[in-house]
Amino acid sequence: MILDKDTAKKTAELLLQINAIKLNPENPFTWASGWRSPIYCDNRIILSYPIIRNYVREQMAKQLENLYGKPDVIAGVATGAIGIGMLVAEYLGLPFVYVRPEPKSHGRQNQIEGHLEPNQNVVVIEDLISTGKSSLNAVEALKNSGANVKGMIAIFTYGFDVANENFKNSNLDLHTLSDYEHLIQQASDTNYIKEEQLNTLLEWKSNPSTWKQ
Repeated sequence: MILDKDTAKKTAELLLQINAIKLNPENPFTWASGWRSPIYCDNRIILSYPIIRNYVREQMAKQLENLYGKPDVIAGVATGAIGIGMLVAEYLGLPFVYVRPEPKSHGRQNQIEGHLEPNQNVVVIEDLISTGKSSLNAVEALKNSGANVKGMIAIFTYGFDVANENFKNSNLDLHTLSDYEHLIQQASDTNYIKEEQLNTLLEWKSNPSTWKQ
């Protein structure tokens, strides 16, 4: 859910400005899942731009406080949300942990890195929501450790139906700074993309798993 339309528009503008989001309908990207896509998002680039990372940090922190108050711990999803999660935790003066996709195969075999006690209230920070599978895997690990997961805040979501369904089935509250709708609108308004590219991007969004170009 988008909480603030101005923030959604501004975040989309900044992501396009630094090429954190790349649009290339003529030469599609291939995701790790095998999906072909005219868009690729790498929000870790935000960390290289102090003014933009500070904007994202502050907006996430403010929305988090408005929604949940101050939790006991901030958790970032590895690896993409470790950096921004730490920045949000620092801004709020809170402890930070991060969650691996799976437990390490050596040492203490941790999946959650950092100090987390049972029954602590946790808000999860994520950089990007596609299907939601990896994000919800992290939430499950936190819950299995005894944490009380209040919700999740992410920088950007594609808004896929499968993700919406996954979060609904998991009964988890998800909020994002921006989404695909605001991104495409911003790209169109600023002539970042041409009309025929816009049509391709809208077509892909309607059925991303089977889209071919």
